[in-house]
Amino acid sequence: MKQAKVSNNVIRRLPRYLRKLDELKAAGVDRISSGELGRQMGLTSSQIRQDFSCFGEFGQQGYGYNVTGLRAEIASILGMNRDFSVILVGVGNIGRAMIENFCFEQYGFHLIAAYDVRPEVVGTDISGIRIHDISELHHVFETSKVDMAVLSVPKHIANQVARDLVDHGVKAIWNFTNVELNVSENEVIVENIHFSDSLLALGYYLSERIDAEANAAAKNAK
Repeated sequence: MKQAKVSNNVIRRLPRYLRKLDELKAAGVDRISSGELGRQMGLTSSQIRQDFSCFGEFGQQGYGYNVTGLRAEIASILGMNRDFSVILVGVGNIGRAMIENFCFEQYGFHLIAAYDVRPEVVGTDISGIRIHDISELHHVFETSKVDMAVLSVPKHIANQVARDLVDHGVKAIWNFTNVELNVSENEVIVENIHFSDSLLALGYYLSERIDAEANAAAKNAK
């Protein structure tokens, strides 16, 4: 049983556990201890046990974790068995790439439609997904259950479209617009994806390593 509140850090680690368990299953591993799982993931066994205790007791003392069973538990916690319905708004480079290459179904999401404003795109199909005019957005909410929207429109209309989605009743937005949306947590769940944040963090660590190597070389040269 889930506790009332689970920390964001724990939630962010769950997909990592899922990936590792998939790797273990593919390698034919049936069970694993918290110590070995932690070693492979760069975490302590105590951290792993604490994370899992937020949702229940999945292991057995002296046995460890059943890989298949633990994977199923985590998949359920992450909602992968709920068949969430998704629409995509903005079929530019990112939107098209998502439709063509991202397997929503693998993670429990079902992409049902996409929307754009460009006449050359509206009415076409991409990988079996029909592209509708954004003026028809309200129709999908009248005829289908829409849990989430992927938002990949230009920056200058991001907040306007986000507000329209919230007003139509969307529950979550996966935001690729690089704009902080003016919506409240009480209205909609927003997951912001900023590619630049990851790249700049990488730039920091790369600079740090280069500087450390240069300093070490300078000391050795003395």
